[in-house]
Amino acid sequence: MAEPRIHPTAVIETGAVIGPDCEIGAFCVIGPEVRLGRGVVLKSHVVVAGNTSIGDETVLFPFASIGEVPQDLKFRGEKVRLEIGARNRIREYVTMNPGTEGGGSVTRVGDDGLFMAGSHVAHDCQIGDRVILVNNASVAGHCHLEDDVIVGGLSGVHQWVRIGRGAMIGAVCMVTADVIPFGLVQGPRGHLDGLNLVGLKRRGASREEIHALRDMLGRLGSGSFRDTARQMAETANGPMVQEVLDFILGPSDRSFLAPHP
Repeated sequence: MAEPRIHPTAVIETGAVIGPDCEIGAFCVIGPEVRLGRGVVLKSHVVVAGNTSIGDETVLFPFASIGEVPQDLKFRGEKVRLEIGARNRIREYVTMNPGTEGGGSVTRVGDDGLFMAGSHVAHDCQIGDRVILVNNASVAGHCHLEDDVIVGGLSGVHQWVRIGRGAMIGAVCMVTADVIPFGLVQGPRGHLDGLNLVGLKRRGASREEIHALRDMLGRLGSGSFRDTARQMAETANGPMVQEVLDFILGPSDRSFLAPHP
């Protein structure tokens, strides 16, 4: 493994840990509590601050600002951190903030994500693997995005919202309630518009699994999500249906986005 390659104009404060094979471009600034894994690339003009760890082979593009203090007026300088996984692509002007004491003190981002230009991950978020935030998508504090979620361009996710695995949020959409796994949400104030069929097919879901999910969604739309889900949980048809029902019955202070009438 090679020594890191560091441009002479980069500022790396004492205490920072730079892994082997890293590449630090011109005018980057790295704080004293930052830890970069193997092969991390900072293109140029990137700021990484705070108690922030970045996993192997993640690439950060110019003007990303990672690990600066959270945008929360209750923050008083307490010890908090930001953990970013491996092989992420963090594009221009992306911002990611650490946690707050009131939210568990840590923001986590999984592996293999794509965070496109201008997107934002706020304090105390828990972001799964292979998540995509399209240009200027913003995820507010305390949100939980499970694996394989896509949030469309210029969309916003309200604080405390959960988005289940494989769900897709369309462009220019405001999401104010929980989204079931594999759901497709569209509209200025998002409503549940069926299933994310493209995503399900890409992940190899069978025709039988998709039909079972469609049947479940039709039954859920006829009454209270949670009450109907409790009734259906006893006879769940397959693991994907069970995953959705478990998500609905999990802990949350939010309601659910329902199919548009």
